[in-house]
Amino acid sequence: MKILMSAYSCEPGKGSERGVGWNVVREVAQHHEVWVLTRPDESKEAIELELAIRPVPNLHFVYFTLPFWQDSLRWGESGAIQLHYYFWQIQAYFVGKKLHQEINFEAVHHVTFVKYSCPSFLSLLPVPFVWGPVGGGESAPWSFWSDFNWKNKLYEVARLVSRLLGELDIFTHLTAQRSVIAYATTVDTANRVSKLKAPWVQIYSAIGLLPEEISQLAKCPPPPNSPVRFISIARLLHWKGLHLGLRAFAEANLSAAEYWILGEGAEMQRLRDLALHLGIAHQVKFFGLLPREEVLTKLGDCSVLVHPSLHDSGAGVCLEAMAAGRPVICLDLGGPAAQVNPETGVKVSASNPAQSINELSAAMVHLATNHHLCLQMGRAGQQRVKDFYSWEAKGKQFARIYEEIAA
Repeated sequence: MKILMSAYSCEPGKGSERGVGWNVVREVAQHHEVWVLTRPDESKEAIELELAIRPVPNLHFVYFTLPFWQDSLRWGESGAIQLHYYFWQIQAYFVGKKLHQEINFEAVHHVTFVKYSCPSFLSLLPVPFVWGPVGGGESAPWSFWSDFNWKNKLYEVARLVSRLLGELDIFTHLTAQRSVIAYATTVDTANRVSKLKAPWVQIYSAIGLLPEEISQLAKCPPPPNSPVRFISIARLLHWKGLHLGLRAFAEANLSAAEYWILGEGAEMQRLRDLALHLGIAHQVKFFGLLPREEVLTKLGDCSVLVHPSLHDSGAGVCLEAMAAGRPVICLDLGGPAAQVNPETGVKVSASNPAQSINELSAAMVHLATNHHLCLQMGRAGQQRVKDFYSWEAKGKQFARIYEEIAA
């Protein structure tokens, strides 16, 4: 089949949006012939170099950017790039329309940005349209806002306003309504997309792991029995919920255990002060931002991943921990809640901070005192990643859905 894909952000060897864009289009090209609309300024050089080394015959890139705003990276990740993205999507419609007249596509697929509250104008083409997976419909529960300072609250309000403004856009509604299928990363986003009147919504993660990543992570040694170490790997931001993890660890009162925190961010000093206040500073180690190889080494030295995020659409670190044979403790929210099941970890309720801390603490004690269960959950997590979260499996899934909607 001939497939047109929109990947505003797309680059080999990267994570986040760029990695999603690249891995989806490359894997789909193993099954169908693919034309990809993307920007030249972000990653053309990296894409061309990768294809020169490892050619993908069915993969064709069409680069373009706005004639009046050619440098989309000028303002980094600020709100300005979101404006560039919106105008680029408009231009993508005209580029895609011209290509369609020449090639006669059988399906169109919007891949990145992974954002439900902004339209994809390619949905206006007279071709079956696949949207997503898209995310962004997740919010920190109101009861958890009491832990936020005024800057954190301002961030959350701005995020809500941006999302609601996007939902007022008639073209966002048209994108949802004209999709044959809309993939949403989480239950929250699926609910938002359904309210936009998308005819068919399925929950499906936007992230995955490469076969070589899965193989590398599988080489991690089994979780150590002693000492028991919990680990969190995240940007140290308020919505990552690491203050909840520290409070739960203190409540667990596991005197022989350790809690390792990898990452850096605005909440670093607050978290250090909290560990000191809770009397657990001697058990908590902050490693800062480490190279990936060191992160994997540290993961291999630990027993359980703790990821109490309040609104993650994806959370690739949970997949990496599962692939490494580590059980995951998370809140029953967002992407982690979709990835983790009772066989691979523990999901705790997010009704209010006190209840979540209590349940996180109980989960820590349960896993710290049951090494066999850690091993069992680790093996189940490795199998779950192979079955559902490899990029190869995702490419096959999208290839099948194109054939179904074309039929």
